[in-house]
Amino acid sequence: MAPGNSIRPLQHHLEYIYGVSVPLDVDDFLITDADLARQLGEAQPRETPEKLLIAQDQEDQVDIALYLDSELVARLGADDPLAQLHDDNLVDFCTALEGVSHFLYLTWNVTLSREVRPLELEMQAEVDKYIAIAILLSRQYQGRVPARLRHWLFERCHFDEALAAAESLRYREANRYAAKYCYHLEQRYLRGAAPPTALIQDLRAFYRLGLQDKIRRIEGSG
Repeated sequence: MAPGNSIRPLQHHLEYIYGVSVPLDVDDFLITDADLARQLGEAQPRETPEKLLIAQDQEDQVDIALYLDSELVARLGADDPLAQLHDDNLVDFCTALEGVSHFLYLTWNVTLSREVRPLELEMQAEVDKYIAIAILLSRQYQGRVPARLRHWLFERCHFDEALAAAESLRYREANRYAAKYCYHLEQRYLRGAAPPTALIQDLRAFYRLGLQDKIRRIEGSG
């Protein structure tokens, strides 16, 4: 990671993939103090190492902060996954990238005056983790992406038993939709001879769709 344990490079990594940019720097919204996160996230009391905190007033003013556990950020600073992704930093990378994904997707949509639903945030974050890891591993292994990646992300995942029923359903639905879309990406682009530009075009088009259009595209991908 960048000096000072910055998570800005993760934002730039996603912005590059999707061809988007926001006039906000995730480092300016990052908090690593767990007590402060608890105070700001009273409506989201569940303890997690990553949490996007959102508050909206009656005038539709949106305030956000991204909480990441301080030790997690320090570990990423000492063992940069963008330089070398491996078993020892993979989970931390996924956790941090999920938060940065939420931050980027929300702020990008807000700048376009578009509504974002929680399911949409979670679904896009799952896709972002898959493709970000796939791209990094492809660079490290001469264009090869491990076949077990999709299985590891989508089939071996565990859902927190402390989740409320509605939250649990949302996370499971996000996982299911993202898994199906990533299977489409894997079969069409990562296992065949399609040029990298075709993969990027598909990802960027998907990123710009609203929730219902995303779901229709996924269900139609076979």
